[in-house]
Amino acid sequence: MMRLINIGLVVGEFSGDLIGAKLIKNIRKYLCNVNFVGIAGPLMQLEGMKTWFNINELMLFGITNVIPNLSRIRFIKYNTLNRLINANISIFIGIDSPEINIFLETKLKKYGIYTIHYVSPSIWAWRRKRIKKLKYATNNVLITFPFEKKFYEYYNVNYKFIGHPIAENLPLYPNKILMRKKLNIQSNSLCLVVLPGSRKIEIDMISISFLKCILILKKVFPNLNIIVPLNNQDRINQFTKIKNSIIPNINIKIINYSAYPIMVASDIALLASGTATLECMIAKCPMVVGYRIPLLDFIIAKILVRIKWISLPNLLANKYIVNEYIQNNLDPELLASEIIKIILNKDYQRKIKNTFVNLHKKINFNASEQATKIILQNINIHI
Repeated sequence: MMRLINIGLVVGEFSGDLIGAKLIKNIRKYLCNVNFVGIAGPLMQLEGMKTWFNINELMLFGITNVIPNLSRIRFIKYNTLNRLINANISIFIGIDSPEINIFLETKLKKYGIYTIHYVSPSIWAWRRKRIKKLKYATNNVLITFPFEKKFYEYYNVNYKFIGHPIAENLPLYPNKILMRKKLNIQSNSLCLVVLPGSRKIEIDMISISFLKCILILKKVFPNLNIIVPLNNQDRINQFTKIKNSIIPNINIKIINYSAYPIMVASDIALLASGTATLECMIAKCPMVVGYRIPLLDFIIAKILVRIKWISLPNLLANKYIVNEYIQNNLDPELLASEIIKIILNKDYQRKIKNTFVNLHKKINFNASEQATKIILQNINIHI
């Protein structure tokens, strides 16, 4: 293809950035003269996409965080919309982040631009009426979990189940020994990976409980190797400051690094809910999940949310396989007790890992390649 093709992409989360980077890389296998415009994270920028805004501005959670930033969010929405229209894009793909992407998709579709929403909003969890907006806004929704199919069929929304891009090209049985060699982790050491969240508010609200849990674990396992991979220097600085105020004398390796390799190399994980739980499942690393949000947001969530669990492995399995400690139950002693149980019980570990293998198979369908083919078909490029 000699003509330049402009493709619009918008993400508002680091999990979406990973998906977007995979997608860009895959599209470039088929198109050499292509330009990606919109809002990108660091991984998408590494693939050659320039971003108009920093996604940290969109990573807001809950009423207490969003309301003070409404005017800025509105500016980002309309500025991005105008730029996308002026960029003469052939297609628009909104990756997750429904609050901004459904708005953009609705407006762009009116201009005759084909719109795709990649990764379904959590309509199965709360605010189910959003599916009507999604139906109006998009030409196609690329869904990643099999349990989402029934919602789209019930509301007669055009969709395609493609599996989850995080699951693709990753082994069902990761090589822990090899990964430890690559990361310079001793083969016989006991290793805990800790992920207190990717947003500022998550780290503020979750880190103290996680750090107090580490203090308990170090008394039981003095040689415990602890690694905290975070996604940018701001979050590293934030977490380091909290760590130094809670457990200044305990050695923790805090690094700007991808979480998945460290999960593969670790014996167990302590993490906040979110896409990290899916990565941890794919890494076949047993995990304990802890989460806390501002009280007002929690009260609203209790009224609106219709799901039993918050971690993706539990939702995917439709049963309780990963222990979750939420809000007032985010207690360091409870977290430590479950982690100790998993570490000491090898049969329990094997059972968890075997379940994770089966769940990996449920979502591993070469998602990026499928998404690429759908995108190219709708800009009249046949491969």
